[in-house]
Amino acid sequence: MAGPTTARRGEKKSASGPPSSAEVRGRRLRWVRLPRRAPGRRGLIIILVLAVLLGAFGVWALYASDWLRLERVRATGTDVLTPREVVAAAHAPVNSPLISVDTDALEHRLRARLPRIKSVDVERSWPHTISLKVTERTPELLMQTGGKFAEVDVEGVRFATVSAAPKGVPLLEMSVFDSPSLRRFGPDRLRRAAVEVAQDLPPVVRKDVRKVRVRSYDAISVELAGGRTVAWGSREQGAEKAKVLVALLKAARTARHFDVSVPSAPAVSGS
Repeated sequence: MAGPTTARRGEKKSASGPPSSAEVRGRRLRWVRLPRRAPGRRGLIIILVLAVLLGAFGVWALYASDWLRLERVRATGTDVLTPREVVAAAHAPVNSPLISVDTDALEHRLRARLPRIKSVDVERSWPHTISLKVTERTPELLMQTGGKFAEVDVEGVRFATVSAAPKGVPLLEMSVFDSPSLRRFGPDRLRRAAVEVAQDLPPVVRKDVRKVRVRSYDAISVELAGGRTVAWGSREQGAEKAKVLVALLKAARTARHFDVSVPSAPAVSGS
C-alpha cells in the first residue's frame, strides 16, 4: 500500500515542479509577438495639427517676418570696378524676404549694366545678406576709336571703353573694311582670331608686341618693338609658328621682317 501511494505523490510533485527550458522559450516568444498598439485617431489628429502649425510657422518666418529679410548686399572679386558700382548696378530689393530675391535676375542685370563683368555668382547668405562674387573680363587687345580705347577680351568681345590705354596691352587694327573675310566671318570672329594669335606668341615675344593687324582671316600680322613685323597668316598652327618665330629672332637679330605664315618654309628679310 505504501509503494503506489509514494509513486503517485512523486508524479504529482514532478508535474508541479519548475518549467522546462523549452516552455520558457515558448513563453518568451509569445511575449515578443504581442502586437504593439498603434496611435489612436486622437493621436494622429494631434500629429497632423502640429505638422500644419510647424509648416505655417516656417512660411511665415521666410516670407512675412523680419527675421529673414535682405539687409545687406556685398560684392567681391572686383579689380577695375568697385564693390559700390557692382552693388548699385545689382539694384537688389532691400527689405524684401531673402527667400524671394530672384538671383538669376540680379545676374542678368549686372551683366547687362556692366559689360566688364564676365560672370557673377549670386548667393544668399542667411539670414540677411546677398553675396555677389564677380569675375571681370580682362583686356587682351585694344581698339583705338578717336581718343579712347575699346577693350577686347579673350573671347573677342568689346566690353568697355577707357580713356587711357592699359599698360602692356597691344593695339588691334582691323583693316578689313568691306573685304570678303568681313562678310564671311564677321567682326567678332576676326577679333577672336587676332586674340588667339596674340595668345599663341611666347612670353619672350609677347612683351614686345605693339600691334596686331588684321587684313583678312588669312592675313594677320604682328608689329613688334623696334619696327619689326611678323607675317603670321591665319590663326592655324599657332604653336608651331611661335616656335619658328623664336628661332628666327635668335638667328637673325638684325632682321626687320619675319614671315612664319607657312611655318615649314619661314622667311627673313631686312636688316
